Amino acid sequence: MKPQNPARAIRSIRTLLSQNSCHNSPFQIYRRRTPNSQCLSTTTALHHNPSPTPNSTVDPTEVSHFNALASSWWDPHGPSRLLHLMNPLRHDFINQCRSSTSTSTSTPTPRVHNLRYLDIGCGGGIFAESAARLPSTHSVTAIDPTPAVLRIAESHKRRDPTLCEPSKLTYLNTSIEDLPQPTAGGGYDIVTLFEVIEHVNAPGPFLEHVLPHVKPGGWLVLSTIARTWTSWVVTNVMAEDVLGIVPKGTHEWSKYVNEGELRNWFAEKKGWGGQGGVMSLAVVYVPGLGWKEVKGGEQWGNYFFGVRRDLES
Repeated sequence: MKPQNPARAIRSIRTLLSQNSCHNSPFQIYRRRTPNSQCLSTTTALHHNPSPTPNSTVDPTEVSHFNALASSWWDPHGPSRLLHLMNPLRHDFINQCRSSTSTSTSTPTPRVHNLRYLDIGCGGGIFAESAARLPSTHSVTAIDPTPAVLRIAESHKRRDPTLCEPSKLTYLNTSIEDLPQPTAGGGYDIVTLFEVIEHVNAPGPFLEHVLPHVKPGGWLVLSTIARTWTSWVVTNVMAEDVLGIVPKGTHEWSKYVNEGELRNWFAEKKGWGGQGGVMSLAVVYVPGLGWKEVKGGEQWGNYFFGVRRDLES
């Protein structure tokens, strides 16, 4: 969704970039109301959550939008084409995260066939299916609050008998708030949030619900979009309005989260990101060439972010 008043939006973006990023951080939006700021246009929605569940960060508007795209989810040339093309980079980044600490004497490398994944906001299962097929995977639990999309995921899963083995790939129509928390010492080796955090209400509280599901020594890996002038031009104007490679209304610029905001948020979380357990990688889609890594380009638009939960002493 592009700003209703482009001229005003441009002024707001310039103001945003000239200030400390935490001042207008989405992590702070749910705490206060700033009705005169165009870049915080979702403030009202964040304070007055339309969900019937008081503690839910699920945005019903987003659920409705993705329900409408359900039937085309597995079309590699359809509206979800960019997600299909990005999927190999998701696995590459996860491998980079795990490799960054696997040589540490205090970080035991998980055994083969032992990795447990939790894919939050799994959509039609593009990543979940590919993760379940990896030889190093024990099981994948994939959750999404969008029922029509999950029906597509379940239907596609049945095409591959290996994915139908008990506990190999389990889909749940639920939100992270309603997913039972693991017992002490439990959790998942890898928890993923691919193209999710920019679609929820109040990312701070949302992440608070996510963190307990990462086991000590495990990784939380996500991908999202930076909230900058460049990202608005690239993802809203070019991708949605000009090129039409992303369905209109998919992105709301004010919900984007900057890489620095994530780093600052996790820096305040005890037990997260120690011993170099924080990584990020910018990527950009080049028409005709696909997704490409851009070192140091986290402010341009799309990027991956990974943070490791410290081992308990």
